[in-house]
Amino acid sequence: MQATYSHKVPASMRLHRLITRLLGVRPKTTTLIAACVLGLMVLIALFAPLLATHNPTELAPSSRLQPMSAEHWLGTDAFGRDLFSRVVHGARVSLTVGLGVAFLTVLIGLPLGLLTGYFRALDAVLMRFMDGLMAIPGILAAIAIVSLTSANLWTLMIAIMVPEIPQVVRLVRSQVLATREEAFVEAATLMGTPTYAILLRHLMPNTFAPLIVQCTYICAAAILTEATLSFLGVGINSEVPSWGNIMSDGRIYFQLKPSLIFWAGLLLSLCILSINLLGDAARDALDPKMKRRES
Repeated sequence: MQATYSHKVPASMRLHRLITRLLGVRPKTTTLIAACVLGLMVLIALFAPLLATHNPTELAPSSRLQPMSAEHWLGTDAFGRDLFSRVVHGARVSLTVGLGVAFLTVLIGLPLGLLTGYFRALDAVLMRFMDGLMAIPGILAAIAIVSLTSANLWTLMIAIMVPEIPQVVRLVRSQVLATREEAFVEAATLMGTPTYAILLRHLMPNTFAPLIVQCTYICAAAILTEATLSFLGVGINSEVPSWGNIMSDGRIYFQLKPSLIFWAGLLLSLCILSINLLGDAARDALDPKMKRRES
């Protein structure tokens, strides 16, 4: 009797094959690490109330600038607030801003890009307006919008979103201009297909691939801009635990206790780096030339 042997594929290998099948390219080690780091950040943001050991806004002047201990894992800041709890809650604010800005930017920029790319009359008007927005530095426009309104989370997301809209509009417009000359679009036009059907069924799906890549960069840029505005004191209320506010509060005592800035800066850097690496991976996966090169 001939013995038979069963070979069990490890879970890591099965995950690797699944990602390869979905993306069409072989994922790099850096891409997998970036996905794990970003997933960890998302879990920290979701379960921040459970992970925090103290109230992140509770003041304790008698415990200010305490070192690491069993009670305060990362020590305390200049107001006696638990640094670990504030850093954990900061992930929630930063990721909310990043994802919210990316979603709102695409929600507004996608229809505007479709209209400007398809209708020549709108193109001459809307694109000049977009060019004017792009002429204003994004950080200055955000500071101006926040200064003129109340500094809350929604206002901050709108202030960061406005300078990002022209980039999405120009990207979608370029894709529409290239696709509208294709034979299938001309055939749909000759068959009397309504304009909205051409925009939604034929033109819009061709913009999804570059939009996915652009969304990752918008998300990373929004997180960095929020941290910059909060560090400069023009972001959300300083009592709200965000990575920018944590670094802003700790810059005065940086020489005395570098950890006041180090941990928030480390998580901020890892989060932005992970999103950018995933954006590069998405660009390679959605690029037909890259797929042929990998095959």
